[in-house]
Amino acid sequence: MFPGQYNQGYGNQGGRHQGRQEGYGQGGYEQHQGGYSRPSGPPPGQGYGQGGYGQGGFEQNQGGYSRPSGPPPGQSGYSQHSQSSGGYSRPSQPPPQNSDGSRLYTSDTSSYQSHGITYQRPSGSPHGPQTGNGYSNCRGTKKALLVGCNYIGTSNALRGCINDVHNVYNFLLKNGYSADNIVMLTDDQKESVKVPLRANILRGMQWLVKDARPGDSLFFHYSGHGGQEKDDDNDEDDGMDDCIYPVDFQQSGSIIDDVMNDYMVQPLQEGVRLTAIFDSCHSGTALDLPYTYRAQDGGLKEYNVWKESKGDAINLVKGYATNNVGLMVSSAANVFKRFQTSNSGDKEKIKKENSSPADVIMFSGCKDDQTSADANEAGKFTGALSWAFLQVLNQDPTQTYLTLLQNIRTVLATKYTQKPQMSSSHQIDPNIKFVI
Repeated sequence: MFPGQYNQGYGNQGGRHQGRQEGYGQGGYEQHQGGYSRPSGPPPGQGYGQGGYGQGGFEQNQGGYSRPSGPPPGQSGYSQHSQSSGGYSRPSQPPPQNSDGSRLYTSDTSSYQSHGITYQRPSGSPHGPQTGNGYSNCRGTKKALLVGCNYIGTSNALRGCINDVHNVYNFLLKNGYSADNIVMLTDDQKESVKVPLRANILRGMQWLVKDARPGDSLFFHYSGHGGQEKDDDNDEDDGMDDCIYPVDFQQSGSIIDDVMNDYMVQPLQEGVRLTAIFDSCHSGTALDLPYTYRAQDGGLKEYNVWKESKGDAINLVKGYATNNVGLMVSSAANVFKRFQTSNSGDKEKIKKENSSPADVIMFSGCKDDQTSADANEAGKFTGALSWAFLQVLNQDPTQTYLTLLQNIRTVLATKYTQKPQMSSSHQIDPNIKFVI
């Protein structure tokens, strides 16, 4: 039983701005040093308690995240979003548009080759960071929360997630972050407060955004299992909430995108930047950010019901050809749900509720309907997105948000089918310089 399986979700996820817990103080964790053993097998079949976790030698398997044999336990639902009071301020200089209202970006880039891969590079110096139009200058306090779940000792074990956390930690230290302001939650640690249990992750999210002020730069990185669960408040175009799975998900539940938006996006004010990396399956809209960008030109993506229903249409035909009534009914219901949600008059309300005046920009490992690879690169286990993200920035730190997305996709396309997504809490010009 595990991530990636569709289910009814987990109970008591908490509604908009409900169930807040006390946050961490500054630098609330010691840094763990040393190696850690590799787990084996496919995704979780047994949970974790509050104590330590067993170590030991494990077999190694190949390929991406494997699917569980059954769905996680059901849930009673997630309460409706409440309307935000006062509304959010928007950048005073909106991104350029075509005469028909569509987005227009001119990406001034050049290309170069390295190790047989063609990268995009901004021509000249990319503009930014900007101020006065809603963008953070990223010169204030820097804080980071890094979460790596290997699910050690379970049938759902992954191999590269703890590595990812340590690699990102080292990257941040080289880019202006202090060890005192980086919290790492990994399941190879002995103290339960440092293990990625659901409660610890949520408290870590609160610590990350606590007292954030204009100019601050926050960084969130998650590497582990991800999945989808039935959307109970009709705020998802595809009828499914994205979620991540703490190591104790069988006892405490998953953390769905609505909750993560509540904890990490809604509390932030204009002038704060949060960069979020989700190296997990089904993570395309893991923070429920309302604006997603095309990798080709940086324009806004629009949800296409027919395109998103392609798989169900195929299953509908298969069900008819094989006289599988159940498959036909479920596929038709999924298509109907998408049309129903797409035509809902609440879309603008939902977009407003998920927005924020802060610069929240997320990179996901894949689309909502894709999986992300648990990979082996240069003889070391790693998440494919984390590896590509660091490879691109270590090779050439001068990136715009658009070229970073393009180059990550280019690197991954040499071996993997997953397509990372980039989304934001308000409309941005993706040609501004990537800064953390």
